[in-house]
Order: sequence, then C-alpha cells, then structure tokens
Amino acid sequence: MMPSPARFLRRFLPGGGLLAAGLFIVGSVSAAALLAPFFAPFDPLALDVNAILTPPGGAHLLGTDALGRDVLSRLLYGGRVSLWVGFVAVGISVAIGLFLGLCAGYFGGLVDEGIMRGVDVMLCFPSFFLILAVIAFLTPSLTNIMAVIGLTSWMGVARLVRAETLALRSRDFVLAARVSGMGAPGILFYHILPNAAAPVLVSATLGIAGAILTESSLSFLGLGVQPPTPSWGNMLMEGKEVLEVAPWLSIFPGLAILFTVLGYNLIGESLRDILDPRLRQ
Repeated sequence: MMPSPARFLRRFLPGGGLLAAGLFIVGSVSAAALLAPFFAPFDPLALDVNAILTPPGGAHLLGTDALGRDVLSRLLYGGRVSLWVGFVAVGISVAIGLFLGLCAGYFGGLVDEGIMRGVDVMLCFPSFFLILAVIAFLTPSLTNIMAVIGLTSWMGVARLVRAETLALRSRDFVLAARVSGMGAPGILFYHILPNAAAPVLVSATLGIAGAILTESSLSFLGLGVQPPTPSWGNMLMEGKEVLEVAPWLSIFPGLAILFTVLGYNLIGESLRDILDPRLRQ
C-alpha cells in the first residue's frame, strides 16, 4: 500500500511540522481566494485579443489564456469556487452522516438495520460514477455540484458516528442523563455528539480535499462549473486544448489543486495522529 502524503513527509517535517505546513498552505490559499478582488490584477472575465496566449511575465504574471484572459486573476477567483464547493459539500455530507449515524448507533434495532443497509447500498456504487450518473440528469451548475457531492459522500461519516455512538451509549454519563429524564435528542446532542466529534473533524477535513478533487474532475469533464465562470477544473480543461503551445494554462491550476488538496490532507492526517496517538507508528 502506498503511504499517504502526510506519512511520507513526516520524515522531513517531524513533530508538529505537518500540521503547521498544512495550516500554512490552506491559510494562504484561502486568504488569496477570499481577497481575490484585491489581489487579482485584472477582471477574470475580461477578454484581450491583443494578449492571447501571452507567456508568464510582465503585466500578466502567470500569462493569459486562448481568449486573452489573465490566468492569475482566473486562478484566484477559481479558488473561491473550488473552496466553496469543498466546504458546502462537506457540510451537507457531515450533517446527513451525523444525523443518521447518531440515530443508528443510539436507537439500534430496526432503525440501525435500515440505516446501515442504506449505507451498504450507497457504498456498492463507485462514488464518482454515481455522481456522474446523477449530474447527467441535472443542469450543470455550482449549486447542483455542491448538492450532489454532499448527498453522495455522507456514508463514511455515518459509519464513524455510529461506531462512536455504540461505544458511548452505555457509558455512565449517558446512563445518568437517561435516568435523570433527559430525552434522546438531548442525550445525543449534549452528551454523545461532543464526544464523537473528533473522528468527524478528521473526516470532514479530508472530505474537503476530496470534494475539491471531485469538483475539479467534473469541471474538467465539462459537467461541473460552466465557463466563463473560472474554476480550477475548467481551467485545466481549457488548457489541455493548447497544452503544447501554452503549458502554463494547465500547470498553474494543476499546482493550485495539488497544494490545496495536500494542505487539507496534511491537516487531516495530523489531527488523526493528535487525536489517536496509536496511529503515529
């Protein structure tokens, strides 16, 4: 099995270096995307027929595309789209996974059986092909992409939360809350959920990286964010048409995806090690 990027880099970044590196990468990318109106030197949609496929340098630090649009500006605004998709899609998947996992683990019986069989059915389908199948029947848009990714990626969170809930529901503090007359909603959200949050946090962090990759893949295939709205995926798609004469159109969005996903993976792996020291070996 290939080692994860975090475990490979641990030999070069000992101790808390992985977490610091991940936070630095994610913080830098997020700040650049949020402040895109201030950092972008040009309008990302502005065409300039006199600057078509200009190499990096001069006024256009990262060059221009086949329509004369500034690559740096489009990269910054595309980061907004990709990060927004990641956060919203993971928010949807975590909300669904938390609710179903808590219900399955706490109530057990037929509730648990029904929910887990639904999880098994969803896991039978390769997630990316399931997303492709759903997107094929919908109009490609940012809202649909976020919703579809979120609605097809909650199964891992549900299984994690169910396992934690099964371990916690017989603990003394839960039994005491039950004896005191607290209802199931109160027990779930005030006692069990806070104690089951650690693995969910790790899963959500890694899920953001996965959602960004999925959005980029869909946009690259023409099923995601539609031009002229910039996203890293559709910038890659546009760049492949002129790869031999303008490689910078593919290199820069590719590097943006690489470092952003790496940053979230580093944070997720570091949090996993911190919250469960047994995984450090």
